[in-house]
Amino acid sequence: MSDESSPESGRGSSHGLSGRRGHAKRNDEAILTAARDVFVHDPGAPIAAVAGRAGVGISALYRRYAGKEDLLRQLCLSGLQRMILEAETVEAEPDGWSALAGFLERVVDADVHALTTRLAGAFTPTPELRATAARADEVVALLIARAHESGRLRADVVPEDVGLILEGCAAIRADDSLRTMQLRRRHLALLLHGLSRVSGPDDAALPGPAPRPGELSRWLDETASDVNDGER
Repeated sequence: MSDESSPESGRGSSHGLSGRRGHAKRNDEAILTAARDVFVHDPGAPIAAVAGRAGVGISALYRRYAGKEDLLRQLCLSGLQRMILEAETVEAEPDGWSALAGFLERVVDADVHALTTRLAGAFTPTPELRATAARADEVVALLIARAHESGRLRADVVPEDVGLILEGCAAIRADDSLRTMQLRRRHLALLLHGLSRVSGPDDAALPGPAPRPGELSRWLDETASDVNDGER
């Protein structure tokens, strides 16, 4: 399964780098991968557990990140960047419905929302993070608009519904990554069927009002006090 904390979606790759720079880059990649694995399974884990899993000294970790909150912000930023990348990847798809479906499949496979659901409210977002989130919202809104124009998407679906779909898929976890992907793809296929517009009496309106912009945001306010950085 793809990983939104992979170097390709965050700070680049160590390929082609040598010496001290290459070593530092490889350490950073190992730290991000380890952090994602550790915090998805245990959001309360100390930052020392990340260093241990990455196979680097705690000092190497602190040279890159000031603490646990800084590391969590970078993981979230990488996830948002991956979402934007996947949306841009399907831009050339001429059919709006196919573009939306392809985007959802790619993001679900990348497991972008696993950390969002597990670490919600665990850090205070930076202006860069908020700007990237706003850009992610824009590309999702564009995909929804194109899907509506295709005539295949239910008229009462809004961009905010995408977040709920992705969080629902991210909540599915099996014993291994392959089975997890299979079950998530199955669940997504069911959801896509529900998103598809039908004609006749079965095209009933969705129950309740649609989620409002910002209603489901789980980030701490910029003025909130810093969270405990955990073990240092």
